[in-house]
Amino acid sequence: SATGTWKKELGKGKDTMGDLPRDPAQVIDQLSRTMQTLKDRLESLEHQLRANVSYAALPNDLREMLQRRLGDLERQLLSKVAELEDEKSLLHNETSAHRQKTETALNALLESNSAFKSPDEFKVSLPLRTNYLYGKIKKTLPELYAFTVCLWLRSSASPGIGTPFSYAVPGQANEIVLIEWGNNPIELLINDKVAQLPLFISDGKWHHICITWTTRDGMWEAFQDGEKLGTGENLAPWHPIKPGGVLILGQEQDTVGGRFDATQAFVGEMSQFNIWDRVLKAEDIMNIANCSTNMPGNIIPWVDNNVDVFGGATKWPVETCEELLLDL
Repeated sequence: SATGTWKKELGKGKDTMGDLPRDPAQVIDQLSRTMQTLKDRLESLEHQLRANVSYAALPNDLREMLQRRLGDLERQLLSKVAELEDEKSLLHNETSAHRQKTETALNALLESNSAFKSPDEFKVSLPLRTNYLYGKIKKTLPELYAFTVCLWLRSSASPGIGTPFSYAVPGQANEIVLIEWGNNPIELLINDKVAQLPLFISDGKWHHICITWTTRDGMWEAFQDGEKLGTGENLAPWHPIKPGGVLILGQEQDTVGGRFDATQAFVGEMSQFNIWDRVLKAEDIMNIANCSTNMPGNIIPWVDNNVDVFGGATKWPVETCEELLLDL
């Protein structure tokens, strides 16, 4: 019977632990179909009746009884549908309330975890060579005619440590990239032009790296652990760094913010990624590297709420600057 069908439907998937609660929308759909079937059956009954006996010739009470039964069925179905619609919106509210509670709890947990002693005392860990683990700097760069980028990093990946950071802008995925790929030396790309840097950082120890560049003659310098190891010129001379792009830690971008390649991913840890809009003096770089000065980047400073992590990359409290130095 029709009533049997509803009962069977409504008894389905009682809300037990481990089961998904039934979806009211589905039940409503099922009921609408049942209702339609009933109406069709009643209509065909009427047709048969009409074929055999003219409907008008039916005794009055039988005709009324049929009408009444049809009316009752419709009313029952409609009230069931209304009941389910209520349940549906109730479920919806419960679900979003539950989701909100979960999110609040998660955020509280994350907050407590990210209560680093100070907002810059953290590192980003990228433990696997994948195309989906990365960090993202929330701020973008202004137009730059010169810059200094410094960071602490540790990687024992081979061959090549991958891409510590990349900056991509619309129309130029390689606006600024630091990459050591395969058996090539570490390279600095600016506007897709390449300089090879005499840095050696894949020994599994912490190293402090600084790169300076100016559009004037495309002059660059490379520092490792406070010492200037190389310098050169003619790297994208007279090209201003374009503003408004995306800065990614640990992956090389083929399009702005994406299309990563696992073979170019950085594996390891990094901290204190700072950017200035000028060429820092060698003594400043030495002081940052030997922990005698704390100088946050004036364009991009290393602070917790400016760095997002994705795909399983994580943020951890970092060793003190002095402990990093001991590792050299």
